[in-house]
Formats: sequence, structure tokens, C-alpha cells
Amino acid sequence: MSRARGWLLALALALVAPNVLAEITRYAVIAGNDTGTDGDLPLRYAEADAQKVYDVLSGLGEFRPENMVLLEGRGGSELSRVLIAMNARIRAESGAGRDAVLFVYYSGHADPHALHAGGEPLELELLERLVQGSSASFRILVLDACRSGSLTRVKGAQKTAPFPVALDAELGGEGLALLTSSTSDEDAQESDLLRGSFFTHYLVSGLRGAADRNADGSVSVEEAYGHAYQHTLRASSQTFYGTQHPTFRFDLKGKGAIVLTWVRPRAGRSGQITFPAGHAYLLFAGDEQGPVVAEVGEHDTRRLLALEPGTYFVRGRASDHLLEGPVELASGQTVQLDPSQLHPVEYARLARKGGTERERAHGPWLGYQLRTPLWSGATPCHGLRAGYALALPQVSLGAALGACRSTFDNDVLRARADELGIDASVAHVWDFAALSLAFGGAAGASWLRERFTTPGRAPGRDSLGLALGALLGASYELSHGYQLFGEALGQVLFFEQRRSDGAEGTVAQPALRLTLGAGKQF
Repeated sequence: MSRARGWLLALALALVAPNVLAEITRYAVIAGNDTGTDGDLPLRYAEADAQKVYDVLSGLGEFRPENMVLLEGRGGSELSRVLIAMNARIRAESGAGRDAVLFVYYSGHADPHALHAGGEPLELELLERLVQGSSASFRILVLDACRSGSLTRVKGAQKTAPFPVALDAELGGEGLALLTSSTSDEDAQESDLLRGSFFTHYLVSGLRGAADRNADGSVSVEEAYGHAYQHTLRASSQTFYGTQHPTFRFDLKGKGAIVLTWVRPRAGRSGQITFPAGHAYLLFAGDEQGPVVAEVGEHDTRRLLALEPGTYFVRGRASDHLLEGPVELASGQTVQLDPSQLHPVEYARLARKGGTERERAHGPWLGYQLRTPLWSGATPCHGLRAGYALALPQVSLGAALGACRSTFDNDVLRARADELGIDASVAHVWDFAALSLAFGGAAGASWLRERFTTPGRAPGRDSLGLALGALLGASYELSHGYQLFGEALGQVLFFEQRRSDGAEGTVAQPALRLTLGAGKQF
């Protein structure tokens, strides 16, 4: 009986050994080129996108550096030579008990017939043959290449005929996945906010863990594509150029899910940051000026990213504010992000920061004003001011209407001076934590109405005044767009005044106006 059990065990091991013991060697050729042929508009992020794909595969995908080639700004002829050489390596190194995976990625310009890599076209037909003819048991081809551009830049110079990629159904190996960033008659779009193309940004984010739908600690080709598809669709639907639909074709020939990355924390290799629900979170390397690493969407169910150890800058995005702050990640560590440890950035600051969806913020304000007297012996002019402010990326604009009253009283004369004024201002604002400082100029006009009470005859008078001045302001951000502010305006008022000899003349009177108030911005 024991001998029979031994034979059965040996037979079982023989049956499963090819799957269990087979070594999988992973190879990658990754290319990006910001320039194309004559007539192609320069791209900003194609080469950066290629670097992001290289980083995530080398860091989380078991792609060894000696089996990877990154081509940045290289021509189509070099890309084809590298693919030929990589195929030769795969053929020479493949053998019994060893499987190979080939991953090929390109970001840049293209037309219906060729990639425009650095002004050296690479025929699509040749690219298809090079990928299709590889002896790797599984091949993945990812093309993020299309046409024209604007605020959200679009890859290339103009709309052309469809971008066809048709691979023979009879493949030399056992499986193939073909992913493209758009359909045959759409543009592949770049985003200044994401500092990359929509498709590659969400593909990389998915590979870092956001696409791990079944929470098994790994991301397959199908999971990564599904994540990139949904988010590219959602993000591009809000652009001027319209919705972009990534496309795919999987021909697995009986193979199971092909894993591209593993996202569990590993000592010496990676850690994890998990994100709370309620916001979309964008992650930058180093500080907020660094490259965008990945994103977790507001509606993503898997809210984690696997990352190399280091310092990151986190930006949580809601429709009306940001949450920002640094995060340190150590090797093998899992960090639970706490939103209370991030700094809130409200409405107007979103516009001033740039690089966000919000290009302006605006809203009303109301305040108390106190202006120094225009006449010797008079009291300061007390009153109210109300206005509307508009915050833009470079300057803040304002318009206000104010009213105040000043009095004068002695043994023979009692006077009352009312002022109704309107002014406009322009200022530059600097943000420091929750405090903001502004410096700028203002100009306005006032109606001055003076009335006198005296035993004698003293008719009232009305005059028009003009004012020019410089302002210094400070505001403190509260939440939900509310803020407290203070402003000091040094100005010179020009108005008509009767002199002691009875003649009328223009007076230039310096004054200081202080305003304290509160506002709300949208």
C-alpha cells in the first residue's frame, strides 16, 4: 500500500511540476519620444510616461534590469533593432521548464501606418511582426499614441484616418495581449494636471495596486487594463476633445491571468500607502513639484498603492478643496494615510496654485471700514464696505462699494460728512500655510456730502473725489471657502474744497483706510 501511495505521489508531482516549477523570465522594451516627424506638435510627457512604466515594472514586476531596455527620444530604427535583439535573447535563453514574457510599450506620435519615433517612422506592420514573431510564451503590446493638442494636449498634429493594429489570429507563441490608448478614430490625450497621458497614468496607477480588484496582492494584465479603461473614460469625458476609449485584445490560448506586478510590501523593495475613502488622491515623488507617481480614484474600491521607499507628497482632491502634505514610506512598511494630518487648501488657493482643475475662485465679502479724517479736527470715517473678489492664477481682482460717516463739532459749528465710494483693486497673493498676504493697487471714486449746523448761514456742499492707492492685505482660511481678512489701503484723495478766502480749489489729501471682514468663495 505504501509503495502504491509513493507511485501516486510521484505521478501527481510529474503532472503539476511543469506549472509549479516552470521559471518565468520577464523581458521589456519600453520607448517614449516627445518628438515626431515634420508637422507633429511636440509632446510634453511621452518620455516621462515611458520612465513611469519602466519604474513600476522594474520595482514591482520582477523584470530584472538586465532584461529591460528603456529608449527615450530614440528613433524608430533603434526601436526595431532593440526588438530584434531582444527576440534573439529570448529565443536563445528559452528552454525546458522556462517560460518568457515580453512586454513592449510605446508612447509618442503615430499615423495610420507607422510610429513617428523621433522623425524615424517604424512601420506598424513591422512592429506587429516583431511582437508576433517573438518566441516568448506571452507577449504584451501597449501603444499610447495618437494626435493633436490644446489645454489638455492631444498626441500629434492633426486628425487622420484610423489607427489600425491587426494581428494575425495564428500566433507563434501561446498568448498575446494588445492594449491601445484609444479607438481607431480618437485622439490619445495628455493632461497637465497629471503630467502625463490619461491612459498611461491610470495604467501605472493600476499596476501599483489600485487595480487589484480581487485583493490577492497582484495585478494582472486584465485588471490593469480594466482600471485604465474606466478612469481614462471618466477623465477624458471632461476634456475639450471628448471621451477617449482604450481598446484591447486578449488571446490567452488557455493561459490563466498573467500577473504584471505584485503589490504586497516587501522588505528592501517596496512599501504600501493605503488611502481613506471620500477623496481622489494624487501622489508626487518628493514634493509637489516632483513627477506624478500614481493616483487612487474617489470611487476605487482598492485604495492602496505599492511604492518604493522614500518621501512622497500627497494631494487629496475634492470638488472644492485639496488636502496636502508629505508622507514618508519605509521599506516593507504599510502607512495608513490620515486626512487630519494633511493641510486643507481652500477655493482661492486652488486657483492660485495652478496645476489643478480650478482656474478661478470668486465670492462676496462684507467688512467694517475705518478711514482717517479728511479735515483737521474731524473724527475718523466709520462705515461698512461690501465687495466681490475674483482669484486667478496670477492675480486677484476686486470691486467694492463702501459708505462711511465722519463728524466735526466745536462751539460754533457742527458738521457731518458722508462718503459713498466705489473702487477696484488688483493684487498679487502669496500663500503661507493658512495665512495669505496680498500686495497691490486700487483706484476709485467717491461722492462727498457735507452738511453743517451753525447759528449762522453755512450751506452744505457736495463734491466728487478720485483716489489712488496701494494696498496690503492678509487673509486667514477657515473651511468650506470661508475666510477672515484685513486690509490696509494707503491712498491720496483728490476733491474740491472751499478755501478760507471763499475760492474753490482741488485738494490732495492723504488717507489711510482699514478694513476688517469676512468672505465666502466658490
